[in-house]
Amino acid sequence: MCGIAGFNWNNKEQITKMNHSLMHRGPDDEGVFMDEQVSLGHRRLSILDLSRQGHQPMFNDDKTMVIIFNGEVYNYKEIREELIALGGSSFNSASDTEVLLKAYQEWGEDCLSRFNGMFAFCIYDILSKKLFLARDRLGVKPLYYFYENGKLIFASENKAILSHGMDRKPNDKLVYDYLMYNIVDHTDETFFQGIMKLPKAHYAFFDLEAKELKVKQYWNLLDYAAETAESDLGYEDAAKRFESLFKDSVQIRLRSDVPVGSCFSGGLDSSSIISVVCRLLPKTENISTFSAVYPGFERDESYYIDRQVDHLGIKNEKILPTADSLGEDIYNYVYCQEEPTRSTSQYAQYCVMKLAHKSGCKVLLDGQGSDEMLAGYNYFFGYYFFELLRGFNLITLIRECMALGNASGSNVVFKSTAFQLLPDFIKKAYFNKRSPFLDPVFMKKWENKSEYLCKVVEKGGLKDAINAHVLYKLEELLKWEDRNSMAFSIETRMPFLDYRLVQFSLSLPVSYLIRDGKTKAILREAMKDYVDREILARTDKIGFETPEDEWLRERSLCKFVEGIITSKSFKSRAYFQAERVEQEFHAHIDRKKNVGLKIWQCVFLELWLREFIEGTQ
Repeated sequence: MCGIAGFNWNNKEQITKMNHSLMHRGPDDEGVFMDEQVSLGHRRLSILDLSRQGHQPMFNDDKTMVIIFNGEVYNYKEIREELIALGGSSFNSASDTEVLLKAYQEWGEDCLSRFNGMFAFCIYDILSKKLFLARDRLGVKPLYYFYENGKLIFASENKAILSHGMDRKPNDKLVYDYLMYNIVDHTDETFFQGIMKLPKAHYAFFDLEAKELKVKQYWNLLDYAAETAESDLGYEDAAKRFESLFKDSVQIRLRSDVPVGSCFSGGLDSSSIISVVCRLLPKTENISTFSAVYPGFERDESYYIDRQVDHLGIKNEKILPTADSLGEDIYNYVYCQEEPTRSTSQYAQYCVMKLAHKSGCKVLLDGQGSDEMLAGYNYFFGYYFFELLRGFNLITLIRECMALGNASGSNVVFKSTAFQLLPDFIKKAYFNKRSPFLDPVFMKKWENKSEYLCKVVEKGGLKDAINAHVLYKLEELLKWEDRNSMAFSIETRMPFLDYRLVQFSLSLPVSYLIRDGKTKAILREAMKDYVDREILARTDKIGFETPEDEWLRERSLCKFVEGIITSKSFKSRAYFQAERVEQEFHAHIDRKKNVGLKIWQCVFLELWLREFIEGTQ
């Protein structure tokens, strides 16, 4: 995991400045390449081949190509063997970077179809005078760019691009979506006007002479989203296939020249990962795991964490995020995130990464992606039940309702089902209801202009909902994962996001995902010989949740937040009804309402504006 940066002219001072802004992504080494047309920068976090042979920017043998690379290609050993067998390649290092570069030299952009990994990179072909930029299939690794008047600037993070000193203006369309729908990362735009994301599963060529940028998709998730020949497998056979793919995904993500640990919540996803790791590695007592806990909070998972730790014999360290710790960390947290976050839940993950960093861990496994592609959220039942009703499949519907019974989250299930039965115009009216927090003029300007509703809200069936979640919701989770981990110079790897596993999972019948009143049924079946039965039976979906409503009522954060929402700058914003926000805040403090989520959104947006737009924080 690293940081990359570049632009299409020569300026040593500027590329050094960009590199410096990415130091946290790669504290182990840095490098710069420049010629008359290009400046490229790299910060290195050493994971594979810790020697100087892995230094970047890296050249091919005849120095006609140079690469800067962020990420990991997990199947680099197999690709390396294939290249050697072709007879045209020899290698000077044991790094995946050199494999990637020589794969591009051999196959051009078609090399991307061979890569199993997470990546964002740029290859400069000196002879053809072109830059080739690419991003992995699911968007695990970020790549941002600014392209205007023939100038291209790109980097792993927005702050490196902003170091060029361009005008900083907020993207009000995304601000509206954030405040109105509590959604981010559903488009290739960013919160910064003019800065874009290279879309996941896309590559781009930039012609240095013509100064033209051409972007093209190389993989489409929807090609695998229909039920295919794979769905001819019976349920048990499909579970065995899932098990095989998942084990291999975990195994290749253990390839590292430094120790690999894991985030661990005690839930099904992280328990599946760590249980497979324990089968693959000989000494489980050397496996380090890291958890966030909240003693006394109803969503605390300490019991399940301790149960699994004792069962598997692994090491575990816990951290307790608090209102006080958030108050101490909040400015660093906002800076590392770069864009407003939707709640304080991402702060829990930030704390886990801080704990792992203090323990000296540089690589962590994590369970992102399972809930989105395997219908893990309880409200997915609503889409499934709607589908069963629409198809008059009443026997299955009754059976699933009876299996669900009074299980944890069943109230969410029935509410989501009822919502799916509503006409589209009522659904739209619900999501577009006026917010007391937002300025009416701002709302009127942007209402009915959001891309969010057409992408997510109007989807009716379970397959459509899953596809929308993998395409849009997952990307925000991956961005937060990247920012939180890289803030502490940690590489996180996500076994559920192996593209082979994703393709297979999306091809399965929905009845393999929701079954017997439980979500993620295929995973539960695949892991039945690995994971503790009590964990397998859990139906309470808990993510990185925090007691954020109560945190707002604690004295330290209460005064801090009150200072934010009564400040001169907050009151001057065109986004808020400041007086109404203050009223709602006090109603929350007095326990007359629970509007903590909306208050936190206002706070994070204000802090982001101060830090990144005005530079006053």
